[in-house]
Amino acid sequence: MSFAIRPYHPSDLCALYRICLLTGDSGKDASALYSDPELLGHYFAGPYAVLEPDLCFVLTHEGDPCGYVLGARDPGFAARCEREWLPVLRARYSLPAPDDTSPDAHVVRLIHAGYPVHPELAAYPAHLHIDLLPVAQGKGWGRRLMETFLERLRDAGVPAVHLGVGTRNERAIGFYEAVGFHLVRRYEGWLALGMRLPG
Repeated sequence: MSFAIRPYHPSDLCALYRICLLTGDSGKDASALYSDPELLGHYFAGPYAVLEPDLCFVLTHEGDPCGYVLGARDPGFAARCEREWLPVLRARYSLPAPDDTSPDAHVVRLIHAGYPVHPELAAYPAHLHIDLLPVAQGKGWGRRLMETFLERLRDAGVPAVHLGVGTRNERAIGFYEAVGFHLVRRYEGWLALGMRLPG
């Protein structure tokens, strides 16, 4: 089986959306949870690939994308999304009724709320998302993807990075700790893990 890591190409965008959905339930397939299969990608993958493509790397298996790592170098990403990404999505997706507790409604509310900036994480200005399909898991490629991304941040002079992970996603937490992330802060339902990036 042939795996490779390469920089993101615009033709990968649909594949990123697919991978985001297939890993969107704490690393498991979320297809059955969402009536709109694009919603997760609109929030967790698309804006990073479009607005910060130099920080997006794709893992392929026999040439087909099967994983990715992507992110933003600083909190200014939130403001860029307000200008360049979210307005069209907000026009497309109306705010759901208050009693709508569906997964779709949850993501639509995230779109309308925008990307949060947590001042308490200011010492870790960059952030990232990484997802791998089962075919690529447990083979060391997640670590290699992460190393590729972190090296790009170091080259850009970024001092530290954080990520968010659900408290019930124990497998992901174990992976992040194994590659060097540490707990920065606990939130309701999720953890912020961080890593310093000495130059």
